[in-house]
Amino acid sequence: MRIAEIYRSIQGEGALTGVTSTFVRASGCNLRCWFCDTPHASWKPEGEDLSVAEILGRIALLDCDHVVLTGGEPMLFAEMIPLCEGIHVAGRHITIETAGTLYLPLTCDVMSISPKMSNSAPPLDDHPRWRRRHEQTRKAPEVIRQLIDEHAYQFKFVIDRPADAEEVLRYLDLYPQINRQTVFMMPQGTEAGELEAIRTWLEPWCDQHQLQFGPRRQIEWFGALRGT
Repeated sequence: MRIAEIYRSIQGEGALTGVTSTFVRASGCNLRCWFCDTPHASWKPEGEDLSVAEILGRIALLDCDHVVLTGGEPMLFAEMIPLCEGIHVAGRHITIETAGTLYLPLTCDVMSISPKMSNSAPPLDDHPRWRRRHEQTRKAPEVIRQLIDEHAYQFKFVIDRPADAEEVLRYLDLYPQINRQTVFMMPQGTEAGELEAIRTWLEPWCDQHQLQFGPRRQIEWFGALRGT
């Protein structure tokens, strides 16, 4: 399994914001979001090939009760099944970060699903092949239903403008079973000023629609740095 990085930091997004966690970042993704903030695991995947035993060993050395398996797209890799089992046997809490386009029969405590809306597609002129592939792949309704049927979950949506927020409402109408208290609306950006500008209108919009506003605290705390 190709791994871009394994590090200890503080969770900056979602329901577990503020929790010290070990992050295991799988390298490789089936999508290409233009705003991806981890291009070293998607647009230009890098890293080293590690066995499940090697990954578990590094997780043990960092000694956190919470482990976040992220990417890229971790659900691309069948090794996730024994990896999750090994983390679970060690008594650690598992969060999986996924775009919700792929399914694996694995164990986790929180399935953190970040569906990609129309605002995520790469520019057609610059990346015609990836634009077509991204648009064909980013929607997987049956996968979403299976994931939320089998796991505790949260949803995270990246929002750039009001039209994006309205698109999320239409998306949620397709899945009335989703608990809206688990839905986090996160501003798009890699600088604190960008996030704050979106927050000024997005936070009251979330209150109006009974959704959670999701500040990206890692940007506020560390900036857009790797290993945070």
